[in-house]
Amino acid sequence: MRRPAWIAALVAVASLAAACSGGQGTEGADGGSRRRPECIPVDAAVSSEKIQLLGDLARSFNESGATVDGTCIDVQVEKVSSGAATTALAEGWNVDEYGPKPTIWSPAASSWGQILNVRLAAEGRPPMVSDQPTSFMLTPLVIAMPEPMARALGWPDTPIGWADILQLSRSPGGWADYQHPEWGAFKLGKTNPNFSTSGLSALIAQNYAATGTTSGLSSEDLANPQVQQYGADIESAVVHYGDITMTFLNNWFRADRRGTALNYASAVAVEEKSVIDYNRGDPDGELAQGEELRPPRTPLVAVYPTEGTIYSDNPLYILDADWVSPQQRAAAEQFEAFVLRPENQQRVLAAGFRPGNPDVPLGEPITTANGVDPNQPQTLLETPTGAVMDQLLTNWSEQRKGARVQLVLDVSGSMGDPADPDDPSGPTKLDLAKQAVIDGLDEFKDSDLVGLRVFTTGADGSAGTYRDLSPIEPIGANRERLRRAVESLVPLNGTPLYEVTQTSYDQMLQAYDPALINAVVLLTDGVNDDGNSRDDAEQFQRLLQSVKATSDGENSRPVRIFTVAYGEGADPAQLRQIAEASNATAYQATDATTINRVFSSVISNF
Repeated sequence: MRRPAWIAALVAVASLAAACSGGQGTEGADGGSRRRPECIPVDAAVSSEKIQLLGDLARSFNESGATVDGTCIDVQVEKVSSGAATTALAEGWNVDEYGPKPTIWSPAASSWGQILNVRLAAEGRPPMVSDQPTSFMLTPLVIAMPEPMARALGWPDTPIGWADILQLSRSPGGWADYQHPEWGAFKLGKTNPNFSTSGLSALIAQNYAATGTTSGLSSEDLANPQVQQYGADIESAVVHYGDITMTFLNNWFRADRRGTALNYASAVAVEEKSVIDYNRGDPDGELAQGEELRPPRTPLVAVYPTEGTIYSDNPLYILDADWVSPQQRAAAEQFEAFVLRPENQQRVLAAGFRPGNPDVPLGEPITTANGVDPNQPQTLLETPTGAVMDQLLTNWSEQRKGARVQLVLDVSGSMGDPADPDDPSGPTKLDLAKQAVIDGLDEFKDSDLVGLRVFTTGADGSAGTYRDLSPIEPIGANRERLRRAVESLVPLNGTPLYEVTQTSYDQMLQAYDPALINAVVLLTDGVNDDGNSRDDAEQFQRLLQSVKATSDGENSRPVRIFTVAYGEGADPAQLRQIAEASNATAYQATDATTINRVFSSVISNF
């Protein structure tokens, strides 16, 4: 196996000092232990796929007795997506949204560090991260495919790459070209590269594939119309985007349980570790206590693109930031050394990652039995410069698949309640939701079709349940009018949730456009309350069955319903059922003050 040259530079590390006493403090974030106020605080912002592993390592480290000048160290980890953390570090870290300002930042790949430094340099600011970070584990980008589909393309004997993805994306016949018309059109899953490392890595890889090179990707390459068309054609096959790969893997897993995995997606760009987790029966990679592993009916296999791929090298950046003290830096360096110990690198391997310490050999679970190949990848791609990656993201914003979205917002009376119950004079839930929607409108490209619907009993002044403030039309010429419409919203009456969801879904289905991502975004702070509770359960089941019937199967017209449970009065479980019936994702802003970040994640699907 070819590994990046910098791995050889990693060295063995020394043992840490004897135990320091613990104390009572505040509950940790994802590290799971209690904060010890007498210790040096080291907060780490880490990407989602390794939150459980780094949380476990942080607990072990905190119990190891590590000290700086006799003072104990307390490491706590917080889950923040790589792209969101990059933006937050560049524009100002909001502790209410992302937790404490980090001493350590561990995105999934060092490419994010390059992008951060480029953005800082553009503002005349010094770099915040090293250009030679310590990377404590690796996982390559792969194209995950259900095994029957991969075999139809010749796997494992025939090399498969982005050229095959491009051919299938362009083909009107889809899988019929490979004697499988029952699988329908080729459907690709990719995360949004502004948020997710797998999305960014896939974007890098497909642009290299378009140039036929493995290094030196340049701005001139990105300006080539053929390269741009190559990217746009691949994006045309996308089912939807998302902020994390778990969005696709969880949807795939549920579809597999219904026997429709081959109809949800044909391929998804993910990291190798995710294939291992999925085939274990743990699609989100975060096994809850007591959760039982249930391997899928149809396993995934990892395709290592023949044109080359890129590693997610999981750097541990100790930030050069004004909030990081010399004591915290020294403490973070000890944690960095701790995770590179061979015994801890064995824990890295057990979690499905490739060890960063070259003294720890590959083994289980990185085996062909788990759908991956320890002898791959054979060809590695050079990470482009930060400036080129920033240009990649700019180009993608126009190349990505277009969207047709109906925004459906609850303006019932409870939306007038304070967003923070402890601050009755502060902004209402509707105030914060309005700002989140206004900010989210900027994330759509001008050609995206976006409509705005509000719902409540008596919405139109009579017996109506909803009112359209703007039809579904290109947002470019309509953005300012949409903003003004949102700003004018006021809280009104009841919450006819089921009726407006069914109506909105049916109308989107009737005007379905196969060239676009068709979706409903439903935000509500309550449960169904239309003044007639007698048939609530029956109405809800009719809604679920209606959505499932048109979401599955080779001839499905996928209109996805992305739900947002807003505030403490909503029913997240019920909204999750609605989202999952349409092979979409449910989001939660139970704490109403987090709605801006949550709504941004919702819009990342488009």
